[in-house]
Amino acid sequence: MKPSASGSGAGSWLRPIFYLVVLGLAGAVGWRVYSNHKASADLAASQANALQARPTPVQAVPVDVRPMPIYLNALGTVTPYNSVTVKARVSGQLEKVNFTEGQTVHAGQTILQIDPKPYKAALDQAKGTLAHDSALLKNAQAEYTRYKALFEAGIVSKEQLDLQQSNLGQYEGAIEADKASIENAQLQLDWCTVQSPITGKLGLRLVDAGNIITANTTNLVIVNQVDPIAVYFTLPENQLPQVLGMLHEGRSLAVEAWDRGETTKIATGQLLTADNQIDTTTGTDKLKAVFANPEEKLFPNQFVNIHLILEERPNALVVPGAAIQTGTQGTFVWAVQADNTVKNQPVKIALAEGQVTILDSGVNAGDKVVVDGADRLRSGASVIVSAPRQGRGGQAGGGAPGGNSGAPAPPWAGKKDGQGAAPAAGGEHKWPGKAGDQPRKQP
Repeated sequence: MKPSASGSGAGSWLRPIFYLVVLGLAGAVGWRVYSNHKASADLAASQANALQARPTPVQAVPVDVRPMPIYLNALGTVTPYNSVTVKARVSGQLEKVNFTEGQTVHAGQTILQIDPKPYKAALDQAKGTLAHDSALLKNAQAEYTRYKALFEAGIVSKEQLDLQQSNLGQYEGAIEADKASIENAQLQLDWCTVQSPITGKLGLRLVDAGNIITANTTNLVIVNQVDPIAVYFTLPENQLPQVLGMLHEGRSLAVEAWDRGETTKIATGQLLTADNQIDTTTGTDKLKAVFANPEEKLFPNQFVNIHLILEERPNALVVPGAAIQTGTQGTFVWAVQADNTVKNQPVKIALAEGQVTILDSGVNAGDKVVVDGADRLRSGASVIVSAPRQGRGGQAGGGAPGGNSGAPAPPWAGKKDGQGAAPAAGGEHKWPGKAGDQPRKQP
């Protein structure tokens, strides 16, 4: 049977209503999901804003002002001012060792004795030859005198007189040769006594008494002049113009020698000169400094850290190294404002050395800079400022510079020259007066 017309019309009318109900339910579910998600996002945003509005705890110290040197760092090798390897000038048996190892000797002081008996015999033989030839010369002189008288009397010929004169000349020459032989034999005998050629400190003896030594070959002992003493170090060629310019102007540049740990100053000396050529393999030039060394604190072949002082700044702006930050626009510090907010403050670095950094500009004395907690800061953020915690011995953690401004004092604060003032660590330096230079490692 065919369906009635009324039933077909009812189905056509219900189908759109069904679709509308389904779409309405789907829309209601979607709106509920969107509303929940938006509420969660708003809650998270409000919480984030609350966290951002909360002040960030940081540690800050004031910028200090104090006398500080501007210097270049280098690794130096201590070298004797003069060094002599003593060798014998004659061969023979070493008879005596007249020194104690490590002893300080003066130039001309006897330190070794070689058996002189063979050379004494050679000297006596040369003297005997001279006596023999002297007697022959005396006889030749008498013969020549007689023949000259006879020739003047016309008794002998000119040829006979010339022969006697020739004999006389031969004996006179023999006498001169004998005198030279005596001088040589005397030198050989004198060289049996080995003397120190310079004033200095003796090393370990290299040959024991009783050994046979060879002239100009066997090393006997080394004498090093250690007061004064020299230190050789190198600088990159791009640092030479300023240093050489100061030398050419006749300026005396102070040089400090520090121990390996850059904690103790060993000695202070003067820059003497620079080598006359640059090493093409390393791009560096060798310089020589001289140090007074009466207490022998510097020892030959010792490695030391060299501070070549270019300038003494009586009122240097000093901040802890932890305060220095680097961004896309260069070097800066987080400066704490009067309203306890922070500002990104660009600075110009003069010298960065280990725990402290000397600034050319960007901050003023007394300005507070953040030394801990900088990774959570942004410009204008509120902060809660506290002083760095004190470590052992009262030194602030983070190595802030000391002074009357309230900043904690470094290990060298208050020490006099020569007692460990102004250390530098890590062998890094910055060329003075160049903003944004990166630390450079010395070879």
